[in-house]
Amino acid sequence: MDAPFEPSAEPSVDPFTEAGFRARARGGLLAAPSQAIFDPRTGRALGPGDWDLNPEFKDDLAVMAPPRPAAVLVPIVLRSSLTVMLTQRSHEMPSHPGQISFPGGKMEECDQTPVDCALREAHEEIGLAAEFVETLGFLDSYRTGTGFQISPVVAFVRPGFAVALDAREVLEVFEVPLAFLMDEVNHQKHAREWRGRQRSFYAMPYEGRYIWGATAGMLKNMHQRLF
Repeated sequence: MDAPFEPSAEPSVDPFTEAGFRARARGGLLAAPSQAIFDPRTGRALGPGDWDLNPEFKDDLAVMAPPRPAAVLVPIVLRSSLTVMLTQRSHEMPSHPGQISFPGGKMEECDQTPVDCALREAHEEIGLAAEFVETLGFLDSYRTGTGFQISPVVAFVRPGFAVALDAREVLEVFEVPLAFLMDEVNHQKHAREWRGRQRSFYAMPYEGRYIWGATAGMLKNMHQRLF
């Protein structure tokens, strides 16, 4: 695993402004994607993932196929008070239909790095042009129960971008105040049956939208690193 981190904070600077978040990002984000945060001999996860609240499920990883690499963009939009851009997946998608997620997907042969993948997917899914994006760093690699090892790329997004949704994949794009998502009061713990067992997970419901699972887990990791 990566070395323990200490969130960087400047008490006099509002963390939900560009200057305040940039200062925290310098001290708390990873400079490069984290590598191999699971034990290849046993498959046990050594970092954040869908089993964070169910450590007893981690033995399942030993019998799962190796995870497929993926990347997502965690877009922090430069509003007067920062927001996080999220998407709702189309109900026609074969995996995770209708769920709220970050723009992103599996690594393709054309992707040299997770940043390449995240930017390509964001452009394909919502029309976000790379010229509006400034990469700040990375969260910890996140293992999903559906067999992906995700590299979350945290970035600023400059206003002025145009949104063009791929209707086959994305139902809508919306923004949530970063202050809401980084307030631990809003980090709820929910549970539902998954493969015949009760699985607990993080959820951050916001104005009728249900942010949960891997998306909420990665936001929780950002809270742990920066706040």
